[in-house]
Amino acid sequence: MSIQHNNSDIDGVSGSGSCLYDLFCSETPSLNSQSQRDRWLSSGPQKRLDHLMCQAGNKYCADCGSSEPKWVSSSFGVFICIKCSGIHRSLGVHISKVLSLKLDEWTDEQVDALVKLGGNTVINKKYEACLPNNIKKPNPYSSNEERIDFIRRKYELLQFLDSEENLSCPFVPSHQRTSSSIQNCLSSRNYFPDKKNYDKQPTKNRIGLSFRNSRGRKDYGHKSTKKSTSLAGMVEFVGLIMVNVVKGTNLAVRDVMTSDPYVILSLGHQSVKTRVIKNNLNPVWNESLMLSIPENIPPLKVLVYDKDTFSTDDFMGEAEIDIQPLLSAAKAYEKSSINESMQLGKWVASGDNTLVKDGIIFLEEGKVRQEISMRLQKVERGVLEIELECVPLTQ
Repeated sequence: MSIQHNNSDIDGVSGSGSCLYDLFCSETPSLNSQSQRDRWLSSGPQKRLDHLMCQAGNKYCADCGSSEPKWVSSSFGVFICIKCSGIHRSLGVHISKVLSLKLDEWTDEQVDALVKLGGNTVINKKYEACLPNNIKKPNPYSSNEERIDFIRRKYELLQFLDSEENLSCPFVPSHQRTSSSIQNCLSSRNYFPDKKNYDKQPTKNRIGLSFRNSRGRKDYGHKSTKKSTSLAGMVEFVGLIMVNVVKGTNLAVRDVMTSDPYVILSLGHQSVKTRVIKNNLNPVWNESLMLSIPENIPPLKVLVYDKDTFSTDDFMGEAEIDIQPLLSAAKAYEKSSINESMQLGKWVASGDNTLVKDGIIFLEEGKVRQEISMRLQKVERGVLEIELECVPLTQ
């Protein structure tokens, strides 16, 4: 597939994005007219996403070939399956930011950026150009370890990147191998190009943002250790949990008369955080964040901090949530034929836990959710309200 076209600019869609768009038009004859193209470009982000999902190269995971991928690395523009998305997420948002095609709210700008990157066919042609015979690409039944090794080589170490990026290619494609090329390849084995640096993404609607520093945090940059990345990547996932941090009530004062609170959620080796809300003891975030659920399910840890500019952020309380009952309810629902809304269980408030009221697990519109209102611990005061939704692997 040629990446460059003579007629490349279509309302701001150019380069490899034009390649993706032109290929899609060739597979959808009704879009060949200019009026139909204009209609597609103005049809709204979700409808455009649905069209892109139907494009031939995007019907299968870019990394393992699983059918009907429902996730995207917006950093690279590839459509990926849920298993590969967990590994992309473990690499860190500075390498690969993962979004859901169905669960996230996409903007026109995000879809435009996805179109311009070119789709699975274009990206694989670029990032697998130097894939050698002795390295096998994962298939839908590959182990987690095989996926981790391949995805890290492909996106983090950039070992298979094509030569047009002006980078040394550590491997030579099998169809180009000669005795001299093999010698050159061996001489460059120890070279790994620098990781790509990506601009920070806006806080709004960000899901799955990796944030690995724990308490006493100042630098939120890309300083996560290789050890934590490796450990997160080696874990098998059994599902995903979407956490909507709703609001805080009567939080502790840390800045003379008020605070600048934000929330950190941790599950195993993964951490994500909300935006900071300035000068507010009753902040309303309504911010959704997503975490992968490890096979050995740990408690969901919730930490609240006050953001300080010139000193260490101040602790404002913590809590832990057992998500096992929610996951069990979601699995039971998957095996059932229930369609109507109903209560599936509850976490009973008592003196032995931090709940302000019972945490009801309920089924609504085909989604298993739980609303929790809890008192923050190790702090003088404060209540935090969150909503949990368990996302089965089949989604």
